[in-house]
Amino acid sequence: MKKQASKRIVYLGAKPLGVHCLRNLIDRQAELGIEIIAVGTDFNAESKRQNNLIELSKANDLPLLASLEALPECDFIISIQYHKILKQKHIDKAGTLAINLHMAAVPEYRGCNAFSFAILDKVKEFGTTLHVMDHSIDGGDIIFESRFPMPEKCTVKQLHALTEEKSKALFTDHIDQILNMDFQPIPQSSFAGIRVSGHHYRSEIAKIKVIDLDWPAEKINRHIRATYFPPFEPPYALVEGKKVYFVMENDWNA
Repeated sequence: MKKQASKRIVYLGAKPLGVHCLRNLIDRQAELGIEIIAVGTDFNAESKRQNNLIELSKANDLPLLASLEALPECDFIISIQYHKILKQKHIDKAGTLAINLHMAAVPEYRGCNAFSFAILDKVKEFGTTLHVMDHSIDGGDIIFESRFPMPEKCTVKQLHALTEEKSKALFTDHIDQILNMDFQPIPQSSFAGIRVSGHHYRSEIAKIKVIDLDWPAEKINRHIRATYFPPFEPPYALVEGKKVYFVMENDWNA
């Protein structure tokens, strides 16, 4: 019997979640019937973040991509916390499928800083999503998702940590089905009227860190919980033109 060819994977990732999912693929290569032919990451992040993806790739003799322009033809592109937006010409390199793991519920929270805005919006539910990559930002069909209740009065740091754990489980539990194309994609447009679509940009975070001391205490508390995430700049109030920062002693209470 002729041995079935391995599925060729290009992996794009960064941050602890990206490292975790790459390690999962490396450990399960034989089980999943895959060959990781290239890895792309944010090389500039090495000095400022704990990104061990380069180290992990080198330890397993995985070729590192110098840029997206060097992206080879493959069967699957898997993007986990990758820092760049892929153009259609990049996505088309995947002969079977290109997927992304977005650490937020969609279509409600596309783009950046979803954790902060979910807290500000006082939503009761959050989530994490594996979706098809297309020309839009986080707008492709949903493949698998995990939704969970928002912890009461949680901080952005806690919501991020919880979502990361849910994301690890989502990837581990469903990557075999994705690689075998054993799923039914759901267009995000099918949730029109049920889930409110939203898109947030990186630049918005600076605006919601500015606290007005005339706000009600609950609103001040909510903005602090939504934006206090060391080592990034803390939320602050402007007093006589100077920034006065808010610091949380306990992650659960502002």
